[in-house]
Amino acid sequence: MQVLDSKKISQETIISLSKKVLLDGGLIIYPTETTYGAGVLATSQDAVNKLLAYKSRREGKPLSIAVYNQKMAEKFVKLNTQAQKIYQQFLPGPVTVISKDLGKVAQGVASEFGNLGIRVPDYPLMLNLLKKLNQPITATSANASGKKRPYSIQDLLAGLSDKQKSLIDLIIDAGTLPPNPPSIVIDTTLSTPVVMRNNQTQAQKIFRQKNTQVLTLLSQGEKETQDIAGKLLLKNWESLKATGLVIALSGPLGAGKTIFVKGLAKFLNIQTTITSPTYTYLEEYSFKRHQVAGKLHHADVWKMDGQASAEKLQLEKLLGANQLLVIEWFEQIAEYFLLVINKKQTPLIRVELQDLGKQKRKITVE
Repeated sequence: MQVLDSKKISQETIISLSKKVLLDGGLIIYPTETTYGAGVLATSQDAVNKLLAYKSRREGKPLSIAVYNQKMAEKFVKLNTQAQKIYQQFLPGPVTVISKDLGKVAQGVASEFGNLGIRVPDYPLMLNLLKKLNQPITATSANASGKKRPYSIQDLLAGLSDKQKSLIDLIIDAGTLPPNPPSIVIDTTLSTPVVMRNNQTQAQKIFRQKNTQVLTLLSQGEKETQDIAGKLLLKNWESLKATGLVIALSGPLGAGKTIFVKGLAKFLNIQTTITSPTYTYLEEYSFKRHQVAGKLHHADVWKMDGQASAEKLQLEKLLGANQLLVIEWFEQIAEYFLLVINKKQTPLIRVELQDLGKQKRKITVE
């Protein structure tokens, strides 16, 4: 492991040595305006495999890539109008923009939805390295999964195993970085930009509003409805693991509630065909997504009229870590079950679906 002190070594030397390591398939630790990052050539499968071994447990989470400008980004993703506006106004900067992947990076970098996050760091040393290299590198935080954010090399190394340290080829040490939050992550592949990871100050700046918790999306078909469901679950994955999650579905007959549940099941790798439990009231499906095993509970409470009938399903017993409870026609039991959810401190996401015809849907997420 080679350590380069950016305060003592010239930028030209650091760039030259870093470029050589990256082209040889090595892993570098580098500073940004947020935290220290871990970088390998994003187009090299061997290098990406090395990074995934270094990051250890990731449960299928995608990696972002760092490029030096919008023109370079367009070699790897398809930018729509809303993505272009974010690039022009806020990049370089602490924003990761998710767009449609063009299939030019190694396996394990893009998401299972066929999307890829792009980062243009607001850090001159890294921008110059990326320009000289003319290839993208991974833009993931340098800490091991579950460890504290790395604002100094000392903190970083303290959280790594000997095996992880052995995988690092070069460290660019810029001293202790300001304790800035990680980049805000914005998915621009849907009808409305979706904040997947929130740096609240930056999010308010971008969306010009204080409350970004209510989101209205337009789905063009069943596949997009299912993708929206999967992305919603991805965004709340840590909550699902820690405390469990309740998703409350509302909307008239034919609005797409069961289609939405199918998207959740697809994300959870459930192979069983999902049908609405209108007559059985409750269906249960086991899932295993990477290293996480749990259950999806799918309830339909259309025929229920309050607490007495709802208690017969014993829904409160279905709340807990790694448990996803999805309730169609939630408004039928809302007055009673909201108290249960609050008592258990289980996060609640309310989703209202509206059929617009020709498989188009308006989806409001709160």
